[in-house]
Amino acid sequence: MKAIVKPTSHLQGEINALSSKNYTTRYLLIGALANGTSTIYYPAHSEDSDAMRRCVRDLGAIIEEDDEKIVITGFGKNPKHVSELNVGNAGAVLRFLMSTAAFCPDVTFVNTYPESLGKRPHDDLIDTLQQMGVEVQHNNGRLPITIKGGQPRGGKITVSGNVSSQFLSSLLFMTPLLEEDSEIEVLHDLKSKIIVGQTLEVLAQAGIVVHASEDLMHYRIPGGQSYEAKEYVIQGDYPGSAAILAAAAVTNSDVRVLRLEENSKQGEKACVDVLKAMGVNLTHDNGVVHVLGNQRLVAGEFDGDHFTDAVLAMVAAAVFAEGTSRFYNVENLRYKECDRITDYLNELRKAGADVEERQSEIIVHGKPQGVEGGVEINAHFDHRVIMALTVVGLRSEKGLTIRDAHHVAKSYPQYFDHLRSIGAQVELVSES
Repeated sequence: MKAIVKPTSHLQGEINALSSKNYTTRYLLIGALANGTSTIYYPAHSEDSDAMRRCVRDLGAIIEEDDEKIVITGFGKNPKHVSELNVGNAGAVLRFLMSTAAFCPDVTFVNTYPESLGKRPHDDLIDTLQQMGVEVQHNNGRLPITIKGGQPRGGKITVSGNVSSQFLSSLLFMTPLLEEDSEIEVLHDLKSKIIVGQTLEVLAQAGIVVHASEDLMHYRIPGGQSYEAKEYVIQGDYPGSAAILAAAAVTNSDVRVLRLEENSKQGEKACVDVLKAMGVNLTHDNGVVHVLGNQRLVAGEFDGDHFTDAVLAMVAAAVFAEGTSRFYNVENLRYKECDRITDYLNELRKAGADVEERQSEIIVHGKPQGVEGGVEINAHFDHRVIMALTVVGLRSEKGLTIRDAHHVAKSYPQYFDHLRSIGAQVELVSES
């Protein structure tokens, strides 16, 4: 599907933020790892969260759902023995479940997206699972990956945090269920520490004890624990809402986004502060972000590691800012559904933006007058790229056509519907 994004000068209206994908996948996993029945209210419906639903059901969880909630009866540390699991294009789901699959004797994660998830490396988690006595067969660290587990061992464990925090989160979900106590040392650096905070938050809610060092580089996890069956309420999603807020920021707008908690542990909450720093007129009260956009933005410098999944949307806003913006500490963007630095910036240049890349930086020379657009660009099968390029298209002189725009459903299936509800001119057409 192509998205034909037409120049749109004015946005107005109110949107309920979709539910958080990150929290939905985590609550589904801890519900599956519990002995008993948990209820998850207002779960996200996206390709990623659907992948977690599908896989934990295959592993033996019983799931019933209606429009408001999911009721899940877990399998504890005794998942059903299955031969294959299909996570689709969901990297976090794959990585979280690789550790859970270590309780099974022989599971293969299949490769259904060779041009996206199939290119992403998982060596750091594979190395750690091998330390724990789990045999792993793999394709140079990539899918397909076969886990030959059954009896993973705790003890002293190391994992690299250089590429992704998801490897650490995966281990934190699994190690409390082991017989032995575990100690995890994170090597090198830890990307996206704030997202590890989300993992620790949901573990604590499920009654799991994890002793974490202040710098989140060392952990002690008592063994023999069990997950409590509980009720959970999913909060609104900042990563998806960041693109809506950026669209409001670069147009003349009066837009309110609801269900965005001020005290959320989502790192992408920082997008509100980034837009404020860019001079956007907005308020954030009682879970509502209200943007009064006037198309005037100023450049700034931002540590993107604090809001990884909102960086591309904020870069899109910076394309129209006065001055040069710098987003640094963002190398982990290279290891997502695509290389979100090189691939994304190549598409921005086609649209007329003036951008530069470093290994771990994105530099944007703003064009307050706007960009020309009028071209067809490649989404690289990446939902975040699609959302961010849409923001640029709205402020371009001739609009943009985005190929493979249906991949936005990975995290935000209603994205284009929500944008159109506040006045964005976007037409969806079949690929020719």
